[in-house]
Amino acid sequence: MVDRSAEKVTALDKLLARDRYVTMASIFTLVLLSWAYLLSSASSMSDMAAMPTTNAMQPVFIGWDITYFTTMFLMWAIMMVGMMLPSAAPMILLYGRVARQKADLTPVYKNLYSFMAGYLLIWTGFSLLATILQYGLESWALLSLMMVSKSTVFGGCLLIMAGLFQLSSLKNTCLNHCRMPGSFLARYWRNGPNGALMMGLHHGLYCVGCCWALMLLLFVGGVMNLLWILILSLYVLLEKLLPFGKALDRLTGLALIGAGAYMALA
Repeated sequence: MVDRSAEKVTALDKLLARDRYVTMASIFTLVLLSWAYLLSSASSMSDMAAMPTTNAMQPVFIGWDITYFTTMFLMWAIMMVGMMLPSAAPMILLYGRVARQKADLTPVYKNLYSFMAGYLLIWTGFSLLATILQYGLESWALLSLMMVSKSTVFGGCLLIMAGLFQLSSLKNTCLNHCRMPGSFLARYWRNGPNGALMMGLHHGLYCVGCCWALMLLLFVGGVMNLLWILILSLYVLLEKLLPFGKALDRLTGLALIGAGAYMALA
């Protein structure tokens, strides 16, 4: 009697077998939910900032207890998902394509989600550091209620720092790894979910190394400024996809240095 149990495939298995479409849908859903959260948070903060105040009720430094710290950390983590996951989509989709061709008994979707988890875990770590930095800046009265720099000198220095980093060899090295997913996969490939997780962590490190200075510019334009968030997100996506991304980086670096010098001196 022939055992046909191995031939029984559930509807869920059939859906997950189309890992490319499932991955694209997952990325789109995560990004959409992240932006929905940002829209809601920005609206709430705008309402708070617009509330009339009197001399007896001026906005003061918000005490950072564990609840507020956790809220800010989650805000940064979700924002990084919305900003950075679209630019990682080409790498993730190519990883899935290569994984399907490998002689690996693990379902491809498990490897794909492990890769994505590793990538997002690195940006979650960055979010923790950004939250700690925000706490320090607010403690030193350098940020407004909308989390934008109140000091033109500080804002100018951030712009100059980001501009110098755009022209650096470290930026170029990290960007090359992000712009050439095929070379990255050939060099760092590991089989299985654990290997995929390590690859995602590795790619996330290169991505943070490429974009950390740009992300700190949120303190210049406003952490909850949706237009500024969108501009930075689109720039990160374009510099990784456009064939003249390196030239774009050099022009952007010079522009940031000039804008920073003008802001600091003004």
